[in-house]
Amino acid sequence: MEKLNVLLLFGGQSTEHKVSNVSASNVAGLLDENKYNVIKVGITMEGQWFLFEGTTDEMKDGSWEKMNLKRAFLSPDTVSGLVITDGDKVTYQKIDVVFPVLHGVCGEDGTIQGLCRLANIPCVGPDALSSAVCMDKPTTKIMFKHFDIPQADWVVVMKDELADAEAVISKIEDKFDYPVFIKPANAGSSVGIGKSHNREDLIKDLNNAALIDSKILVEEFIDAREVECAVLGNEDPIASVLGEIIPVKEFYDYEAKYEAESKLLIPALLTEDEAEQIRKTAVKAYKSLGLSGLSRVDFFVHKKTGKFYLNEINTLPGFTGISMYPMLMKTSGIEGKTLADKLIDYAVEAFSGRI
Repeated sequence: MEKLNVLLLFGGQSTEHKVSNVSASNVAGLLDENKYNVIKVGITMEGQWFLFEGTTDEMKDGSWEKMNLKRAFLSPDTVSGLVITDGDKVTYQKIDVVFPVLHGVCGEDGTIQGLCRLANIPCVGPDALSSAVCMDKPTTKIMFKHFDIPQADWVVVMKDELADAEAVISKIEDKFDYPVFIKPANAGSSVGIGKSHNREDLIKDLNNAALIDSKILVEEFIDAREVECAVLGNEDPIASVLGEIIPVKEFYDYEAKYEAESKLLIPALLTEDEAEQIRKTAVKAYKSLGLSGLSRVDFFVHKKTGKFYLNEINTLPGFTGISMYPMLMKTSGIEGKTLADKLIDYAVEAFSGRI
């Protein structure tokens, strides 16, 4: 059987650049060298693409960015390949599948997915439209509302509205009691999220979020546990066992995810009926938003009532050593190289269906 040429993209231009490096180093170790020729391309924060032929440790710690590497970029032409430059010399490498391990903007927001579509190459994960919809939190919420999926209430604040702070405060306080959550519309790994307990917090958190995005989501506070579900597949997706997060901080922000030791419980402490209802809702949301390949679907479960709310969908979840998606799939019986194989197979299958 001829090996597939798999282009592994990592790094990227988002605030999750370092997380992507770590995730990609783990994914590289899952790709079976007997089945795939893995071509690794790192993308810097400035958006420069480089062919990388070093070790996974050099991917993980970011030292690849200090090396003298050849420039390489994916051509939008339907020749379906990678263009590699070495001085005046230009070569071409055919690519069969792109595996983007790019978290956040310019990675899971439909940009890379659209480039792959132009280049006529299958891409692991959801397509451009579904990725864009799930990346933009207010748009996701509009879709949830349309499909009658339970969620926390919200309002949107635009960056230019902050010039009139009193009007923004009134808009939010007329709808919600404190505390409220403040989230940039387009960011992942809880970057830029704040929990506002009063007016002073609110203005500070809104301004912090505005540094990341011009559109800001303000969401009602739910005194809840955080539960996550891994979904895998295309037309007939499967939902994993559920995992529960016990954050070491007040809420599960970037530091609690990657710099502190939050506790992960797998399976989550739920009854069989509660878990099944959440899994069904995860699959419903996945199919309703046209997702394919993989996604992690995150929920809030109210501590007193047990009612659950869909929080968000992550279309390219982390693959770090502490990331929930691979752990949930492992507990559900799909791990390591098998998971990587399935993701590539689903990418090829989904692409064939779109032609």
